[in-house]
Amino acid sequence: MSDTIFDKIIRGEIPADFVYEDADMVAFRDLHPQAPVHVLFVPRKPIATLNDLSAEDTALVGKLVLAAAAYARREGFAEAGYRTVFNCNHDGGQTVFHIHLHLLGGAPLRGGFA
Repeated sequence: MSDTIFDKIIRGEIPADFVYEDADMVAFRDLHPQAPVHVLFVPRKPIATLNDLSAEDTALVGKLVLAAAAYARREGFAEAGYRTVFNCNHDGGQTVFHIHLHLLGGAPLRGGFA
């Protein structure tokens, strides 16, 4: 896997507005937010796409989702609602090839899926 901007953020080579950090992941505000709250939850383990996940990554992906939900509760918009998104590959909108979960909220979101 190539050295991505997320790898550089994780190593502290590029600054980011961190909102959460633990042994498995970092979370920081997106530089180009698509909602009032737009936070990226990024595993420290470099995995390029969702297609590259293995069964051993099950707990890690679950931790990303649980951390996003906890952040939404802590920031007070969980009950109003929010969106979580994983993009996969070019046609899926992925631009950084290190998996990451987008948490979007803080206002009504348009263009959702049923």
